[in-house]
Amino acid sequence: MTRAADAVDAAVVEAAVEVLRGGGLVALPTETYYALATDALSEPALHRLLDKKGRAAAQTLSVLIDGMSMLETLVATVPARARAIMASHWPGPVTLALPARAGLPGALVSARGLVAVRWSPAALACAVVTALGRPVTATSANRTGEPPARTADEAARALAGGLPVHVVPGESPGGAPSTLVAVDGAGQLELLRAGAVDYALLQG
Repeated sequence: MTRAADAVDAAVVEAAVEVLRGGGLVALPTETYYALATDALSEPALHRLLDKKGRAAAQTLSVLIDGMSMLETLVATVPARARAIMASHWPGPVTLALPARAGLPGALVSARGLVAVRWSPAALACAVVTALGRPVTATSANRTGEPPARTADEAARALAGGLPVHVVPGESPGGAPSTLVAVDGAGQLELLRAGAVDYALLQG
């Protein structure tokens, strides 16, 4: 597994990271749509994000990571089935819901005790996560129930008013969202959301 190697603007990355370090909200492009990012391990930051989106705390948030070391800070175990999917499809638009490590913020952990994680191939998003050194949220950059934003202008309009959001310049390709698959401790797969990667390719 190798990180996306596209060049990124260090100043753009640092500006986003400065906001995240302060517990703020950042809209940034990923390989699908713009994500609304904040420090995924900060309870106050997560509360601000949920307030901004108008989203119930019971709806758990997925997160972006930058590799296996960060993954292991979030999950209790990585079943062999999940490792095989990661080897073939990460970085990429596949979100895996895995058994969560104890002590994570409640907004990240589902009622089944799973945390949803993705290693994005989008160079800028990955660079921001790496520079912060912590996972960030990957929820779509829009208010709950509204269409996802594909461009910086769309994200800025969707999130205007109320709590400020630092919008990173750029554009996402759009299309299908990431494929979301649960993998339990026994390695059993369950499709939670169809998306950019055909579920049949993950079952081999």
